[in-house]
Amino acid sequence: MPQASYSISELASDFDVSTRTIRFYEEKGLLDPERKGQTRIYSAADRIKLKLIVRGKRLGLSLEESKDIIEMYQPEHDNSPQLIKLIDKIRERQRLLKEQLRDIKAMLGELDEAEARCAQALAEMKGE
Repeated sequence: MPQASYSISELASDFDVSTRTIRFYEEKGLLDPERKGQTRIYSAADRIKLKLIVRGKRLGLSLEESKDIIEMYQPEHDNSPQLIKLIDKIRERQRLLKEQLRDIKAMLGELDEAEARCAQALAEMKGE
């Protein structure tokens, strides 16, 4: 069972991010820990938010996109609008990646052709 509170170093270790990264997310309004003097105390909800931020980053979402989606969450209500928005963002990211993949494949083809022409020119210079 997850514990009720976490230190910044525990969260950093759990999610393989730096404490500086976590403080940055705080500055951006993504996390809002309690404070006892200089010590930050993160709740289970903060831990879940950090998990979603890290996952969103892996999916290619901006911090602002992750924040928008996280803020839509309402535990006592229907969260289908949140899920629909996430699906839309995922599909948009997939479309962009597929477009980039097409561009990369085209560029690789052009590089192969340029390499072949250069190799042929070298061979002709050597009289082969």
